[in-house]
Amino acid sequence: MKTLSPLFLLLLLISANSFLPPPSASAAYHDYADALAKSILFFEGQRSGYLPPDQRLPWRANSGLSDGWTYNADLTGGYYDAGDNVKFGFPLAFTTTMLAWSVIEFADVMPPAELRNSLVAVRWSSDYLLKSVSQLPNRIFVQVGDPNADHNCWERPEDMDTPRTVYAVDAPNPASDVAGETAAALAASSMAFRSSDPGYAETLLRNAAKAFEYADTHRGAYSDNDVIREGACPFYCDFDGYQDELLWGAAWLRRASSDDTYLNYLQENGKTLGAEDNINEFGWDNKHAGLNVLVSKEVLESSMVTLQSYKASADSFMCTLIPQSSSSHIDYTPGGLIYRPGGSNLQHATTISFLLLAYANYLERTSQSVNCGNLDVSPYALRSQAKKQVDYILGDNPKGLSYMVGYSDNYPQRIHHRGSSLPSVKDHPAAIACKEGSVYFNSTGPNPNVLTGAIVGGPSEDDEYPDDRADFKKSEPTTYINAPFVGVLAYFAANPDFS
Repeated sequence: MKTLSPLFLLLLLISANSFLPPPSASAAYHDYADALAKSILFFEGQRSGYLPPDQRLPWRANSGLSDGWTYNADLTGGYYDAGDNVKFGFPLAFTTTMLAWSVIEFADVMPPAELRNSLVAVRWSSDYLLKSVSQLPNRIFVQVGDPNADHNCWERPEDMDTPRTVYAVDAPNPASDVAGETAAALAASSMAFRSSDPGYAETLLRNAAKAFEYADTHRGAYSDNDVIREGACPFYCDFDGYQDELLWGAAWLRRASSDDTYLNYLQENGKTLGAEDNINEFGWDNKHAGLNVLVSKEVLESSMVTLQSYKASADSFMCTLIPQSSSSHIDYTPGGLIYRPGGSNLQHATTISFLLLAYANYLERTSQSVNCGNLDVSPYALRSQAKKQVDYILGDNPKGLSYMVGYSDNYPQRIHHRGSSLPSVKDHPAAIACKEGSVYFNSTGPNPNVLTGAIVGGPSEDDEYPDDRADFKKSEPTTYINAPFVGVLAYFAANPDFS
């Protein structure tokens, strides 16, 4: 038999390898602790108001210092929601809830430094939300900044000269969605601060109750008010109804206060407010899946059978996420990412991953599993599903790209973000006017300021990502993509060998 020469074998090997897919950026190992630290750092790049001396992203500076003046109110602080310079109250409150829930659920496994940084991130937002409800019971502030004027400019927050319009809802006009989410955010934040700052926690809880009272008394969507619709829509209209925020706010007040008033509310209003609607979504506009997981904790750990319908809905939601389940109907990209049509798809991956881990915790503490008809799903299986999403986001995907900016050596360079894409005020002290920023927006070069930890909107349904600043649905980061990921990464940082 004729033997093959070593050279021929080498050429054959090279040829065969050329048909293999490229390896993922960090397929063999992820530094979840590093990703956790960066996911929290991101929020410092979104800050509005007076920045503190220990600000860790030095390319940002003070901004929005007169916010609220038209109402003789102090509305400074808070976060810009994404790559623009507007403070939208609806997603900001949801961001706060998820940051606080991350702390509540995973504080015991967070490194001390990152627990501190997480609480700082929560407080930057909860302080602002306290200002937004400071004129209750008669008024709630729901937004600062004219989004149409803002989106017509490409300028740094430090330079912005667009109208800082204040959008407020006065009684008896409705704002159940924003007020309900604000109640949830303040109640959750009160739990996050209960051990470290009990006085502040009490203030948060007291104001959460006030916000909920407004939400429940003046029922309806905030975007049903003409003056609000002009500013909130089409960006953060209430598309899915306000009823879920009423239940969500009540659920968080029940958990934070143990007050039976809110337990009765959940029992008596669940059916009429749609708690049994199996809507398999969780995000800034739709709280159903998160509501059911949150309430299920009391069912599982305290045998609260009167809330059993919430647990049944939570179980049903979990079964939709398991590909082997007969009730699975969540779409995935070929590379394995949870996918829903529309923009900022990674918001679904991060929120759902959080719910998978939280529910796994509740099940494990009570030695239970989820019955999905044709199979029983264990807490381990739920965590495995979450880990697939986490690893995809961090680089185990067909592009070999980390969708978290600053994590690994291969990440998006041209994100849709004004402050990141324009020269910093330290490097370019002169103001850059509204249209003068267009040259930077249109540049094909990388952003000069790295918004460390930002998670972009993510790839399309075919796992493709063009890294194009103009493609905002894919390249724009948001606070509500990052917030639940803080808790998710805290779990895997503490359990790096989970497999």
